[in-house]
Amino acid sequence: MSVDVTKRVVEAGSDEHVDAAWELKERIRREDAVLKQRHGFFANAYRRATVHLLFAGVHGSEHDSEADDLIGFAAVRRDGYVLFLAVDPAHRGEGFGRKLMATVADEHDSVTCHARATNEVAIDFYEHIGFEIKRHIENYYEDGGAAYYLKLGGGGLTDRLSEFMRR
Repeated sequence: MSVDVTKRVVEAGSDEHVDAAWELKERIRREDAVLKQRHGFFANAYRRATVHLLFAGVHGSEHDSEADDLIGFAAVRRDGYVLFLAVDPAHRGEGFGRKLMATVADEHDSVTCHARATNEVAIDFYEHIGFEIKRHIENYYEDGGAAYYLKLGGGGLTDRLSEFMRR
């Protein structure tokens, strides 16, 4: 038996896999108290973005194929702004967040995002792969929470993330 990870891309204008993405986002919200967007906001942003999704499926001789489970996704506007980055907590530390962000960097000249100022895990992740905090914004989130605006560092974004992925 083996676990295969496959990537799928949903182009802007589609809501394919939006329910699976919502369920993953909500699981993360419950566990980590982040990604607190309401369903309508989330679904509208998802439909306006290109969404890179990673699915894990179990395949082997005893099993024909079990249903694929969404383990991560990145929803990105056409200007390279990352609306959502989510990786299933059970699969964190396996390089899936880096792979998603490398894909985004391959497709955009500039990559930016916001992260909740209290989300140290996300901020550490972004800084580790080369993002820089550009500014702190009070009351950014609907609940009054502050955010950092981050940008992937200068130079060749693809080269920088490609170098990181080779480590």
